[in-house]
Amino acid sequence: MLAHGAGAGQTNGFMVRFASGLASRGLDVLTFNFLYIEARRRVPDRTEKLEACYRAALAAARSYGPFDGNVVFIGGKSMGGRMASHLAAQEDAAAHGIVGLIVLGYPLHPPGKPDQLRAAHLANIRVPMLVIQGSRDPFGTPDELRPVLDRLAAPVTLHVVENGDHSLAPPKRSPLSLDEVYNQAQDTIVQWATALVRPVTGAQETGG
Repeated sequence: MLAHGAGAGQTNGFMVRFASGLASRGLDVLTFNFLYIEARRRVPDRTEKLEACYRAALAAARSYGPFDGNVVFIGGKSMGGRMASHLAAQEDAAAHGIVGLIVLGYPLHPPGKPDQLRAAHLANIRVPMLVIQGSRDPFGTPDELRPVLDRLAAPVTLHVVENGDHSLAPPKRSPLSLDEVYNQAQDTIVQWATALVRPVTGAQETGG
């Protein structure tokens, strides 16, 4: 499951490119809109309501016939990934069949407010995590994330997108195109998820 960020819904270009890219690599991908997007509101709902919506979408995915027998990875972009991490941190995560968590640009803190961390719940996560983070993400750089992730009991892989912003996009002067950056990120997701099905354990860090 792939959930959208705070500013746009499932038809956003980033979401479409990642969902279609992962699907073309052999993964079944389900996206959805949080309720505030469906209601055409700009401001996201409170955390509890966002979590409930994600949980309902997960239940729908697990009851969808063509997905029967699939292992379940949850995640999303920014806020969507943070809500997925809340579900993964809950005691009943295993009961929902969650085997891994994938976050595209974890919003560790609001831009310019590094003291307002959104990380307390991460210590409760027990499933493996893949965090793909741009090196110049104003919501939290890899250097800011590492001390948080290193303290977790769960196996964590941090994949750094060099010069990537909060949407993993490189600057215009970058030798890599946006398509190349996104393709590398999608390849990383598929390789990580495929390896987990075996499964594997431990922590590592990659760069791209």
